[in-house]
Amino acid sequence: MKVLIATEKPFSKVAVDGIKVVTDAAGYELALLEKYTEKKQLLDAVADVDALIIRSDKVDAEVLDAAKQLKIVVRAGAGYDNIDLAAATAHNVVAMNTPGQNANSVAELVFGLLVYGVRNFFNGTSGTELLGKKLGILAFGNVGRNVARVAKGFGMEVVAYDAFCPAEAIEAAGVKAAKNQEELFETCDIVSLHIPATPETKQSINYALVGKLKKGGILVNTARKEVIDEPGLIKLMEERTDLKYLTDIKPDADAEFAEKFAGRYFATPKKMGAQTAEANVNAGIAAANQIVGFLRDGITKFQVNK
Repeated sequence: MKVLIATEKPFSKVAVDGIKVVTDAAGYELALLEKYTEKKQLLDAVADVDALIIRSDKVDAEVLDAAKQLKIVVRAGAGYDNIDLAAATAHNVVAMNTPGQNANSVAELVFGLLVYGVRNFFNGTSGTELLGKKLGILAFGNVGRNVARVAKGFGMEVVAYDAFCPAEAIEAAGVKAAKNQEELFETCDIVSLHIPATPETKQSINYALVGKLKKGGILVNTARKEVIDEPGLIKLMEERTDLKYLTDIKPDADAEFAEKFAGRYFATPKKMGAQTAEANVNAGIAAANQIVGFLRDGITKFQVNK
């Protein structure tokens, strides 16, 4: 069996070494394609592989067509909208993610952004504190639960809403459950987004919803760019000069946000949620273990396509 790591943004050496330990123990060959600049390089590299590990790399129908022997692709991370799931199913390829491996990394980033934001980007003026503020968490999966854990350490009141997580499960984690996302925005000082990009969620964070935030409200997005209705958010922030938007995913309208909302908007140069040494290693090794588990024992626990 041949496993390919195809990463335009490479894993750390420690992560690659850890993956190699797993694949060597299984008797598999490991190949590496890093920092590639053209899609053709990926198409050539997948031609004879049985398994593929990616990060933010796109696996579409063209890649799957080229990968004649491919049996499984694993996205080292939680989000998997960079894999064409329908095409994977059509090619009899199992697609997986590695949920939870980046969760603490993303949660800590949320609070890095928040502290930076409430202290007015450290511009020398008086900011505010997180203690006593009400934090709303939209989606209570692995990341949301870690955000709640850290928020409690800051002395924040924590509320969450998740359409797929029962209120009882949220309350059992010591977090107040909102009835719906409208209530979450209406009652919180800060809302942190952790929803995936799906047909239902794309552009769902819009003018009307974000407009329900309290005066001085902050929206934090470490989820996906596509969930934001950018024109709607721009219109709202033009009307409400009290709102701030903090994100690790540059909007398409980044230049307009930066020009119009200086001091109220911040985006990192690139997506930073999983950019820690620990998350890098955890997700990579989890991907390798899932590949071995599937190829050897048929384990499909983290399969995301049907």
